[in-house]
Amino acid sequence: MARPRLHGADLRGAARLATDATAGLTDLVEAMHERIARIPGLGSKALDGRTSGITGLVYKTIRGATRVVGGSVEALLALLAPALSPAADAGAPSAEREAIVAALNGVLGDYLVASANPLAISMAFRRKGKPLTLEPVALAQHLPDAGPRLLVLLHGLCMNDLQWLRAGQDHGAALARECGYTPIYLHYNSGLHVSINGHALAAQLERLLQAWPVPVERLVLVGHSMGGLLARSALHYGAQAGLRWPSRTDDLVCLGTPHHGAPLERAGHWVDLLLGATPYAAPFARLGKLRSAGITDLRHGNLVDEDWVGRDRFAHAADRRQHLPLPDGVRCYAVAATTGQESGDLKDRLLGDGLVPLESALGRHKNPARRLAFAEHRQWIGYGMNHLDLLGHGEVIAQLRRWLQ
Repeated sequence: MARPRLHGADLRGAARLATDATAGLTDLVEAMHERIARIPGLGSKALDGRTSGITGLVYKTIRGATRVVGGSVEALLALLAPALSPAADAGAPSAEREAIVAALNGVLGDYLVASANPLAISMAFRRKGKPLTLEPVALAQHLPDAGPRLLVLLHGLCMNDLQWLRAGQDHGAALARECGYTPIYLHYNSGLHVSINGHALAAQLERLLQAWPVPVERLVLVGHSMGGLLARSALHYGAQAGLRWPSRTDDLVCLGTPHHGAPLERAGHWVDLLLGATPYAAPFARLGKLRSAGITDLRHGNLVDEDWVGRDRFAHAADRRQHLPLPDGVRCYAVAATTGQESGDLKDRLLGDGLVPLESALGRHKNPARRLAFAEHRQWIGYGMNHLDLLGHGEVIAQLRRWLQ
């Protein structure tokens, strides 16, 4: 059997990353996903920080690669071949490779960019994992089904655009089928500062709107987790620059977005104290000072450059964010989840959705000046759900359909 062809740029980047990598980084990402996916105390087996099936293969591959510090290129090729070889069907993106690269960008994305590593993700709009050329003729050829209802979906930390498909559900596909939207998926480096991605997304959305094959009648942004922060940042910078698309945006839906931060990021400062507080905290705590700029932005929910420029992002400090209200003229919706069966029960108070507290996802804050004005009828809570369930639960898509029809 012939050896599978490999992406040269991927392998060069992986070789450099393997030389510089710190043992345990992959354990962090895998443990985070494994712990979110399974709620402890409900009869499941003890959490060991390991995933199974294809996900387990992905993380096993990364873990092997990070241990080839100073090893030969041939050894690295053998470890990475299963995940980085192209698919047999005409170069379709490999789910394994996409998951690896997205996870690495989430935890080391700023380092990958600073070191010009080819594994760094460049922001792009994609369909079925393939980038779109933002020119009218090319876009019309690639999207012959393009309609006047444009839906842009933004993934969260350590994830990628293909992972909107979860438990057989894809919010973009469902809203296309049931409400006539044309879904476009953003792919970006989630390890960069939210505001850096916000600047870039503002420019990309302007180009997308200009190149769209038909007149846009409705523009909707749906962001999961960090994706909601990114959308708010882009709306701010787009309006500030006088771009056209922010005034054309009709709806913004935030799914489990940490508008006022995620306590798990802050756990990195007090490892020993919080390791026993909740199993969800342990993976993030392992990062220490390896946490990417994107992750440290989640401490309080940073959105603009002023929230981090000139500051030590690892220093323990009070929330000094510039308050950014919800954008004018846009219908804004907040979807939150909680592992509890009702607001305020023990699981809700201790875990929230496993990553984001209910109050943060709904934009509530003890300081009235920082509260986000989501109208009551534009808020929804999913009970008995975790952070990743927001991507694949039927009740979530049913609520989106009611709002966006």
